Amino acid sequence: MNHKSPNPAIDFKRFFKNSSVLNRLIIINIAVWLVISAFRIFAFLFNVPDDTFTGYIVEYLALPASFSMLIFRPWTLFTYMFLHIDIFHILFNMLWLYWFGKIFLGYLGSRQLLSIYLLGGIAGGILYIMAYNLFPVFTTAMPMARALGASASVMAVVTAISFYVPNYFVHLIFLGRIKIMYLAIALFVIDFFMIRSSNSGGHIAHIGGALWGFAFAYYLRKGKDIGKPFRVNLKSFSKPFLKEKKTTFRNVYSNQRPVSDEKYNKDRAAEGKKIDEILDKISKSGYESLSKEEKEMLFNMSNKKPK
Repeated sequence: MNHKSPNPAIDFKRFFKNSSVLNRLIIINIAVWLVISAFRIFAFLFNVPDDTFTGYIVEYLALPASFSMLIFRPWTLFTYMFLHIDIFHILFNMLWLYWFGKIFLGYLGSRQLLSIYLLGGIAGGILYIMAYNLFPVFTTAMPMARALGASASVMAVVTAISFYVPNYFVHLIFLGRIKIMYLAIALFVIDFFMIRSSNSGGHIAHIGGALWGFAFAYYLRKGKDIGKPFRVNLKSFSKPFLKEKKTTFRNVYSNQRPVSDEKYNKDRAAEGKKIDEILDKISKSGYESLSKEEKEMLFNMSNKKPK
């Protein structure tokens, strides 16, 4: 019997198509790093200095601090957040994105994760450019300064979910059980005090991403999604990420009135606040202190699929 061997390209395409937004973001970052790393190997084999090759990549894909360069390379405000050169840089960024992205998708949707990642990266990039053009200490370094990496985007995701569900606990080695809100605050403080380091621009970009993440969570808890208007502009980019599930059944009649986005977000914010109170009660008095209604609500939330 003649069996057809599977096509790896088709399998990978199917895998990418069926993956979540979180997995796709990680795949894209890793794929870009792998391609660059492969070309660095060929550059080495042909005796091309690594500094020359990586310098060319950074020049055209990393985000310049100089306005005069940015106007000729506007795409870098987007490409820089997917660009990594060092293996440890991408390793730690993707680990943080995966850990907090999983928590994010447990409470919020894929479209919100994608917009937080992209807009957080843009916010970090804008703050980075503003800082290098406003503060005299960066005057000498500004013409040659470049930003790269997903750190600002990751910080936006970390901060957004940490302040949306501030009473969510994680277990850390040596530190034990800790609220993710405190972890996000600690990261922000570290970035602030590390501005004087050799990676000033990176820490400034982290702060920009964190500020966007905080603003998103703050307004979302009040029932307003400030990222929603931008998701319209990101629609073309989002299509390969956000696959709508089709069904053979049609809802031909419903006696329920459609819920507006504003009311939906308010309901979600109220629901999130109630869950925070339940989690706080568990941390203080244990699971058995919950009422029957609270246990039922916690059970329903743990089984709810993110939209």
